[in-house]
Amino acid sequence: MVHAIVCKMMKNTFTGVYMEWGTLWFFFGNFDYFSGSKGKIYFSAHGAKGSRMIEVKGKWCLVTGGCRGVGRLIAIEMAKLGANLILQGRDKSHAEKVIAELAPYGVQVKAVGCNLENEAEIDAALAEIDSFGVQVDLVFNNAGLMSHYFSDYTTNTMDDFRQAMAVNFFAPIKIAYHFLPGMIKRGFGRMQLTTSGIANEPELAGYACAKAALTKFVKDFACKLNGTDVMMNVMDPGWLRTDLGGPNAPNAPETVVPGALVSVLLDDKKSGRWFSAQDFTGKTVADAVEAGKNVTA
Repeated sequence: MVHAIVCKMMKNTFTGVYMEWGTLWFFFGNFDYFSGSKGKIYFSAHGAKGSRMIEVKGKWCLVTGGCRGVGRLIAIEMAKLGANLILQGRDKSHAEKVIAELAPYGVQVKAVGCNLENEAEIDAALAEIDSFGVQVDLVFNNAGLMSHYFSDYTTNTMDDFRQAMAVNFFAPIKIAYHFLPGMIKRGFGRMQLTTSGIANEPELAGYACAKAALTKFVKDFACKLNGTDVMMNVMDPGWLRTDLGGPNAPNAPETVVPGALVSVLLDDKKSGRWFSAQDFTGKTVADAVEAGKNVTA
């Protein structure tokens, strides 16, 4: 179908699309638009034919660790795009503030609580998500836990390794294994697992090894998923001033956007890639997704 629209010159800072009164623009396929003040029309090319960005409006999106930090920022940005959200936090009540923040975007929001160190609690949370009766197409496996810092790096404990692996590796791959079969059966899905660029810090070996294992897990799936519309990639947010990163980190949490969305919004049927969120700082979502197509495994 061909759509035409006449509009005033302006730029939507979110999508980066320019338009002008007196110029007839033709667009093929589906598009979204909404009226602004003084006759301005904001146009979004999400989902249009030839676009590198998938349409997420109305799709259900799970964000682990979605009640604070990077997870909260991801949830807000996905709500702006029209996705419905399921927020996971250690306690369901922790989601209340974020749910209130998402209200203006008119999307549906649900919450589950579980301790990601406890496999039984993860099972219960996944069962609760299944009971919602919704199709989860998008998963941000974002939640993480920083391990203890051992100044004497020869004294790292096995308990520290076990805790780091439980939250940063076992929990996300358990969640991945829960949702991947349905995605593969339907022929569509996006899953992003949060990794880390941490290196040469044996003081944090538990955390570093867990993230390295997670990255390996994702990369080895690429041979099965490449060429399909089920994509799984990793995202490194960079060192951020969050509860996990601490106050001395060089980057504000907000710099993770829009890079933290790119691997989920891309529509190029490629998996096993590493996306560094800081590489996309300052871009619009549309420009970030366009740049993201150049990221290779």
